[in-house]
Amino acid sequence: MERLDFVVIGAGAAGEAAVHAALERGRTVAVVERELFGGSCPFWACIPSKSLLHAAGEHRHGYTWQRASDRRDYMINREHIDWPDDSGHVKAIESAGGRTFRGVARIAGPGQVEVRAGDGSVQRIEARTIVVATGSRPRIPDIEGLADAEPWTNREATSTRELPRSVVFLGGGATGVELASVYARFGVETALVHSHDRLLDKDHPRNGEAAARILKDDGVELRLGARASRVRPRAGAGDAHVVELSDGGYVEGERIVVALGRAFDLDGLGLENVGVDPARLKPDGRLRIADDVYLIGDPAGPELFTHVGYYQGGLAIRMALGEDVAPDYRAIPRAVFVAPEIASVGMDVERARAAGVDAFELVADFATTARGYELEAKFGHLAIVVDRASGQLVGASIVAPDASAAIHEPTLAIQARIPMATLAGMIHAFPSTSRVFDGLYAQAIGKLGGERVTA
Repeated sequence: MERLDFVVIGAGAAGEAAVHAALERGRTVAVVERELFGGSCPFWACIPSKSLLHAAGEHRHGYTWQRASDRRDYMINREHIDWPDDSGHVKAIESAGGRTFRGVARIAGPGQVEVRAGDGSVQRIEARTIVVATGSRPRIPDIEGLADAEPWTNREATSTRELPRSVVFLGGGATGVELASVYARFGVETALVHSHDRLLDKDHPRNGEAAARILKDDGVELRLGARASRVRPRAGAGDAHVVELSDGGYVEGERIVVALGRAFDLDGLGLENVGVDPARLKPDGRLRIADDVYLIGDPAGPELFTHVGYYQGGLAIRMALGEDVAPDYRAIPRAVFVAPEIASVGMDVERARAAGVDAFELVADFATTARGYELEAKFGHLAIVVDRASGQLVGASIVAPDASAAIHEPTLAIQARIPMATLAGMIHAFPSTSRVFDGLYAQAIGKLGGERVTA
């Protein structure tokens, strides 16, 4: 094979974005994927979980699990088969001019990647630039008895065609919260164990409190501030697994779902052949880990989101081609698609102050707004965090039915450093969730000592 411009290792969200960005610029590209082209998002994570969340929200109106399962299978291209069909992703790359290889990739040296196919054959690809986009896998903790209980991860939890009688989720991040809501709404006896005293502990405190209220309303048993210390497989009622907790209590479930973070598959990739120690991996601020070697997606951080992977994929290609751009992570939106939705961006007020920002926070109760009254909302909020020195937003959080959409206004404001006076002068559609920001911006103008702009 002639020497290509790029070889991308991994065809998940980040890898696909890099491939298409390079092809759109007329470059030659090969991409290597060891499992499913498209990665986790369309088959085991984003797409099936959101399909199931929609169905769970309609369950009380007659949306059965069978219908939900069939719809999920349609969404992940798994109708009437056991393994998803990723041919659409392959065709999209090949029709754009890219070359696809299915197998295990290993960097053999600068600009050299070896691909071992399923039949054991090895093919070498040479390229000017290597882009590593190997993604991540569920992290399984070393808990006594857990392996013998054959725990599920998000893969099994989002793809099962038969609901268990009961389930225990380990982990109260976005994955655990979303899937616990799904299972509980479909009538599965559901418990969630989280070692912190609030859910979504890396998010805004109010968002974590809202997540707890949502799950309790859904019927989830929450065991916060405790961790699983031991599992006794099939020792409970009806052969359920018993999960002993650090606080002396226990929960039982026919299935245990582990949602305790992700691990990165970088060992065996051959990074040492380009002078990189996988144990001390750190991009240089421009996603570069060695000369003409870039790292994107989950292993690159700072957040393990599909949208961050897409962002980094395009940026890596642009930087490799000499464009004067660099990643900017100040405005990464986060969303949890429960009902109501939970979203945030930037820093909460405590983190902002810890970072040396002279910040203040303003909060509006969503339930008592025009939009909240329309929807008969029981609770919710919109909050903004403002830097006194610059008069700009540094953070925001929302709990509302359309929070995942409304969060993009403050995201843009943070990204573009829009002055508060400009935000306060916006016209928002009435009555919308975003319209609530009018009052918050006006209050901020008042606290900043400027002209008060009325809503």
